[in-house]
Amino acid sequence: MLELTMASVSGGDAGATAGMQMADAPSDPGAVLRVGRDRAVCRLSTPDDWLFVSRVHLEFLCGPDGSWQVTWLRGSHAEPSSEVRLILTGLQPQPLPYGGTARLPVGGSGELVIQDRTGPHTVNVGFYHEV
Repeated sequence: MLELTMASVSGGDAGATAGMQMADAPSDPGAVLRVGRDRAVCRLSTPDDWLFVSRVHLEFLCGPDGSWQVTWLRGSHAEPSSEVRLILTGLQPQPLPYGGTARLPVGGSGELVIQDRTGPHTVNVGFYHEV
């Protein structure tokens, strides 16, 4: 099972949890959880006017062996208006490249931070892979 929590924070709310959402999916091959602005396909959705987040921004996909990976999907622009950092528990934050994929540790936890390059908005997506 992969469990996700998402908090949207802007400017004066720094340090406060605003707009907390949760989603989970069993670790079945092909299971998918998406994060973005499009509520029709994303289990975790940001405010519609947060254009630094793509309609479908992050995709968590379960592989054939029950492990999970996350991909920062390329949007309609050549350059993104945000940055994404992957923070695995106990390790230094690493940038997730635009269009890049990272494997999540089996039985591990961490966080992805989507940072608006032009304003004080962030989206924090925490994950926990329960075995």
